Amino acid sequence: MEGRGAGPGRAVCDRLTAEEMDEQRRQNVAYQYLCRLEEAKRWMEACLEEELPSAVELEESLRNGVLLAKVGHCFAPSVVPLKKIYDMEQLRYQATGLHFRHTDNINFWLSAMAHMGLPPTFFPETTDIYDKKNMPRVVYCIHALSLFLFRLGLAPQIHDLYGKVKFTAKELSSMASELAKYGLQLPAFSKIGGILASELSVDEAAVHAAVLAINEAVETGVVKDTLAALQNPSALLGNLREPLAGIYQELLAQAKMEKAASARNRDDGESQDVYDRYLTQAEIQGHINRVNVLGALEAVDDALERQSPEALLEALRDPALALRGVRRDFVDRYLGQLSADREQQAQDLGLLELLGKDEVQAGVTAANLKGDWEQAMLQAVGRINRALQRGVARDTVKELMSPEAQLPPVHPEASAVYQRELAELQRQRQGELGQEELFVAVEMLSAVVLINQALQAGDASGFWNSLANPATGLTEVEGENAQRYFDALVRLQQAHGLGGAFLSWNDLQATVSRVNAQVQEENDQVLAVSLINEALDQGSPEKTLSALLLPAAHLDDVRLPVAPRYHLLLVAARRRKAQRTGDPGAVLWLEEIRREVVSANQDTDAAQRMALGVAAINQAMKEGKAAQTARVLRNPAVGLRGVLPDCADGYQRALEGVMARKRHPGDAAFWVQHDMKDGSAYYFHLQTFEGTWERPPGCCLNTSHLSQAEIQSAVTMVTAAHDRQQLWKASVGFVTQLQARSRGFLVRREFAERSLFLRTWLPAVTKIQAHWRGYRQRKAYLQRLQYLKANTDAIIQIQAWARMWAARRRYRRRLGYFQKHVNSIVKIQAFFRARKAQDDYRMLVHAPHPPLSVVRSFVHLLNQSQRDFLAEAELLRLQEEVVRKIRSNQRLEQDLNLMDIKIGLLVKSRITLQEVVSHCKKLTRKNKEQLSEMMALDKQKGLKSLSKEKRQKLEAYQHLFYLLQTQPVYLAKLIFRMQQNKTTKFMESVIFSLYNYASNGREAYLLLQLFRTALQEEVRSRVERPQDMVTGSPTVVRLVVKFYRNGRGQSALREILGKVTQDVLEDKMLSVHTDPVHIYKSWVNQTEAQTGQRSHLPYSVTPEQALSHPEVHRRLDISLRSLLAVTDKFLVAIISSVDQIPYGMRYVAKVLKMALMEKFPRAPENEIYKVVGNLLYYRFLNPAVVAPDAFDVVAVAAGGVLAARQRHTLGAVAQLLQHAAAGKAFSGESPHLRVLNDYVEETYPKFRRFVCRACQVPEAEERFAVDEYSDMVAVAKPVVYITVGELVNTHRLLLEHQDHIAPDPRDPLHELLEDLGELPAVPDLVGENVAEDGSMDLSKLEVSLTLTNKFAGLETDADDTSAQSLLLSTKQLLADILPFQPGDSLPGMLSLPASREQEAAHKRLMCRRQAHEAQSPEPLRRHRSLAAPSLLPLPEKQRRIVRNLRRLESLGMVSASDGYQGLVDELAKDIRSLHRHRQRRKAELLRLRATLRGLDAKTTFYEEQGDYYSQYLRACLGHLAPGLRNAAKGRRQPCLHYTAAQLVEKGVLVEIEDLPSSHFRNVIFDITPGDEAGKFEVNAKFLGVDMERFQLHYQDLLQLQYEGVAVMKLFSKAKVNVNLLIFLLNKKFFRK
Repeated sequence: MEGRGAGPGRAVCDRLTAEEMDEQRRQNVAYQYLCRLEEAKRWMEACLEEELPSAVELEESLRNGVLLAKVGHCFAPSVVPLKKIYDMEQLRYQATGLHFRHTDNINFWLSAMAHMGLPPTFFPETTDIYDKKNMPRVVYCIHALSLFLFRLGLAPQIHDLYGKVKFTAKELSSMASELAKYGLQLPAFSKIGGILASELSVDEAAVHAAVLAINEAVETGVVKDTLAALQNPSALLGNLREPLAGIYQELLAQAKMEKAASARNRDDGESQDVYDRYLTQAEIQGHINRVNVLGALEAVDDALERQSPEALLEALRDPALALRGVRRDFVDRYLGQLSADREQQAQDLGLLELLGKDEVQAGVTAANLKGDWEQAMLQAVGRINRALQRGVARDTVKELMSPEAQLPPVHPEASAVYQRELAELQRQRQGELGQEELFVAVEMLSAVVLINQALQAGDASGFWNSLANPATGLTEVEGENAQRYFDALVRLQQAHGLGGAFLSWNDLQATVSRVNAQVQEENDQVLAVSLINEALDQGSPEKTLSALLLPAAHLDDVRLPVAPRYHLLLVAARRRKAQRTGDPGAVLWLEEIRREVVSANQDTDAAQRMALGVAAINQAMKEGKAAQTARVLRNPAVGLRGVLPDCADGYQRALEGVMARKRHPGDAAFWVQHDMKDGSAYYFHLQTFEGTWERPPGCCLNTSHLSQAEIQSAVTMVTAAHDRQQLWKASVGFVTQLQARSRGFLVRREFAERSLFLRTWLPAVTKIQAHWRGYRQRKAYLQRLQYLKANTDAIIQIQAWARMWAARRRYRRRLGYFQKHVNSIVKIQAFFRARKAQDDYRMLVHAPHPPLSVVRSFVHLLNQSQRDFLAEAELLRLQEEVVRKIRSNQRLEQDLNLMDIKIGLLVKSRITLQEVVSHCKKLTRKNKEQLSEMMALDKQKGLKSLSKEKRQKLEAYQHLFYLLQTQPVYLAKLIFRMQQNKTTKFMESVIFSLYNYASNGREAYLLLQLFRTALQEEVRSRVERPQDMVTGSPTVVRLVVKFYRNGRGQSALREILGKVTQDVLEDKMLSVHTDPVHIYKSWVNQTEAQTGQRSHLPYSVTPEQALSHPEVHRRLDISLRSLLAVTDKFLVAIISSVDQIPYGMRYVAKVLKMALMEKFPRAPENEIYKVVGNLLYYRFLNPAVVAPDAFDVVAVAAGGVLAARQRHTLGAVAQLLQHAAAGKAFSGESPHLRVLNDYVEETYPKFRRFVCRACQVPEAEERFAVDEYSDMVAVAKPVVYITVGELVNTHRLLLEHQDHIAPDPRDPLHELLEDLGELPAVPDLVGENVAEDGSMDLSKLEVSLTLTNKFAGLETDADDTSAQSLLLSTKQLLADILPFQPGDSLPGMLSLPASREQEAAHKRLMCRRQAHEAQSPEPLRRHRSLAAPSLLPLPEKQRRIVRNLRRLESLGMVSASDGYQGLVDELAKDIRSLHRHRQRRKAELLRLRATLRGLDAKTTFYEEQGDYYSQYLRACLGHLAPGLRNAAKGRRQPCLHYTAAQLVEKGVLVEIEDLPSSHFRNVIFDITPGDEAGKFEVNAKFLGVDMERFQLHYQDLLQLQYEGVAVMKLFSKAKVNVNLLIFLLNKKFFRK
């Protein structure tokens, strides 16, 4: 009888008994059923896109209905929403087993099938699944459902696996027993198609005949006949398309051949149905739908190829695809999204293939989401603009904080600032603001608000952090001026009034610029003052003048001729200050210097005026005009006293007399000397009227010129004579007065007479006067006219002067107006400059390709300050010291390892010695082989044996597991290469063991790194949208939650929820029921119990009928109020306990948030927070709320369980908290719970803040204080404990998947796997002696691995590639010439020749840099390859940049087509990253100092350990040779004498080169112990003559034995057996 291989096979035998035939039949049935289970399992996996348990475990997995409900959701999502599936994650099922609510899942599945129209004939009963009464019926229904859905085009076809899968004999026997136990018969799976056809058609015979005709037409292969048969109305086939007839024929023929082959394979002699070989009506319809879908997909691909929106829209609306959400207005987005998906698929696969239906649906959904998101953003921006126009600050801030607007954080307390500034910006824009403008403006305003808040709070540290934030857009902010900025802005804020008005951005920038200018001015003034004092010390008026002329000194009106006077007064002032202060080295301050300069100028002006006045007096005397002489004598500049106008003639005569006496013939000199009051002399030139304080070289003085003193003497003499004369005339006044009065009387009388005459003739007088005035006026006019005509040129000039004066007056008035409003003008100018700087900075930071002009504005930031150089010097020194220490410790560690091996060899040698002595008392030829085997016992030991081969294998495994532990990317990729059930086992058995279950800080940090890397990998490769992390079952999230919810996580849950849960459980009066039907029934039962009469109310009612009763309403309100009170307690406990959540959970939540934001940058932030909240609350906290007894949150007595009332209350609380955490309102399915929506809406922001706080955790490196030096600093090496089976399994997995997890052939993993070689067997690792013991499971034996790093060297590649060096040099040259060369493009700038001024400015900059370089420490000086080009002239740098650009373009690093924009982008990136580099350098300094302290401690430990090992080695050697110690005390040293022939007989000597064996008896070897234990001296003699001596070390022999060296040379020719020589020394010298 013939059977099947691994399944129920048939074997050839003569005859079978009845029992054997029954057993074989049972095996066949079991195999058939297992095949059906495997088919159902694979079909469900294809539908759900997740891995299911094996076929043997599938029946048990279906009992809770979760998988069935998920399948129902796939084809009927409206009937089975995911949120309705009870225990979807199966946490309740895993914890407590089946629950009665699991039957809801089964009912949902049945409802979904009924909704789709599957005939009820196939439906199983609920108890068939839940109680496992008839599981074959369930599998039969799944097969029918698959065929039915395939016919509708909603699911893939189920495949026939009979004879294609294998099961073990144990599995077959177990399934056969199960089927026999329940007495179940397998349904006719092959007749499903026929039953479907008979159930779904009106005329069964007609359908049957039509289907047979189709099968026969398919067999003939004529497309026309096949199409005609398909179009037969009796076949009930739909969606037929004539253009696809050929494809129908091909696909149906292939499916029919496969079905016939399966039928032949299953031929077991039983009667078969016709549909076992023929395609059923459902299968035919399914294949037609499949072809239609492919045709529609080809139409989509063709539309994408032609980029035709109309064709694409038509293809997407094809009913065969049944796509959801296709919208005409988004057709352009569909075209772009699907084209991008198509190109991405082509890149991933390496060829162009059609997009799948799901991929097209995903593309349509993604385009819809993107379009909706952009529309929401535009609407949000529109609302913001309208709010700005309304002018209500609170509304504006509310709209700015809307997540749809995608704006930076907004501070509501400064709403007026946002309203005012944005409204002003909107008015300037003269239109609505765009999202980008709002983003930049809000970012800057938020930064300004933070600065104002820090100023008001007096927080200098927070102020500086905000001020230095690049988001502020402030330029020239210097760290050393931070306190001065703070003080100046505080004063400015106080000056604005008591209201504390916010300072604007212009105020901040103006203050920063003003403080910088003040600081710079102060520094320059200090330098100028020091230079002035140095010039005074040198005693040179010329140097003093040069120093005074420095612009930084701000000294006004410094004149060249006054230099000697400046020097004289400044030296005198400094001398007086030194005397006053008693300090010989006292220096003048700026105010003192300014005062002396002003005094010198005043003295010079006074001397000049005096000299001019004296010269004028001398000139007036020479002209002989007394009046002119008197006038010049009254000149105040001359300073003459007692000059009277009446004495002009006297002065003239007196001065002429004095001049006549001084005049000498031939005196024609022009220089005169005037002596000043302070004793100095002033020299004046009479012709040029120039004066000087120094005697002109080679000048002759004019001796006839009167000096001021001589003139004063003459004036005094004349004035005195005049005074005496006036004294005599003192009485003349009385006479003069009398005469005046007499003359007055006469004049008055004459006037009275004349007035009387005129009054008498008044008309005549008036007429005469009129004629006279007219005559005079005409005469004056004619004279004036004649005068003007005669002086026309002069008049024109006067008019021009007048107009000039008027224009000057208007200009001065305008200038005065500007000076009066200078602050407003400065603000306006600062605003425009700030706007320009803001735009430049925004372009530098945000633009992908900033223009050259913007980069030029910020290139000065690349210049390094002195503080930067000192910090870099310290960093280099510490790095060098750390590297040196690490290398030193590595050498010490290697020495310790070598000494450890030596100690082990000595101990092993002692043990081997005892065994050898006990077995072999004499070394003979018979026991040489036995001795060699005993000396090599390590070959039979395991991984920990003391041999070089095993040691290398052990070290290779230690290196491998160190790499796996510290580089999580390998395990992260390996996890996703395995099946899901294997992943869980692998994580629990190997990975958690590898990290010692996070038992210490290092392992906890590394495990978190694995979680982070694996989670990022899962999000990147498996998540299509953020909601997948909620609806799916992400592997990493499940493992993380399981890890942190056990052990220490349970204590956290107890601390968070323990008290509030215990209060709920202890409240006996608390009863929360939200189901109206349950409340109604309780009310009816209570009424009947109280009255003793049957209620007239019906017992079975709907929720709406129950709610129609007021009593039910009242009780429901009480329950809801109780529910809100209890839920609020839970909410407070959860939100206030953020810090008690395990750090690992919070860190994983942070990583999840960042990974999702990185992959979905346009996803709403609200959606991201919902996913993270799902992790923290739903997956971590919610199960503990629902089942606190299962997670040890509350203490429950042994055997005790929670009451149903308590569980119901906790379930209701958990449901409400779930809705609140997800921000999901209660809708149609629970209308009576809509009253809770206000609470949900109020609570959701609290949950979001809770999630935000939970994600605000430090990085793992900071939390655990771990860096790249941690393992090098640690004294104890990490040790992991792992079973041999896990070791081998991990090795096998790495070998299988190494190309995927390490695609780079140079990856260290390949080297380590190559070191390990082929996969070892378990006995090879545990040793032969252990393997012989058959009583234990070898794979469960545990070994410890001390992890070490094979790649611990810190050497880095110091030689950079030539391309990178060339790029760096070019960027340095470009940064040097950018400030001096104009131009908007790099080629244009390089083509312009440099002017002399540009070259001079460039040369000054290079000189300063060279001087700064000379003062820098040697390690910080730039390499010659960089320093030499920086000193080149400007034109040469231009030429070199051009050459470098050509070379870079040839290397493909830049392109001339875009104007070498790539190089400009690199320069901009360097500018942006400079500040971050300084921050990282500061942190690096702190870390290196801590590392250095740890390395010092480790060095001390290694040195102490080395000393201890050395002492132990000497002690071991001493214990091995006690006889040698006695000999050293005075006894005779034992010595061995052997001839070469004797040693050959013992096997110790192998051969002596170039010496016949017949002469061996003439060769004698003397072996004598040395002074130190373990050292021997071997002396060789030939014929009694000393030939050679050789020092032999016992440890060297053991090392050779450890390395597997069998033969060594003693001298240059003698070869000895190492093992037997060790035996000989042990026996003769080291035995007790």
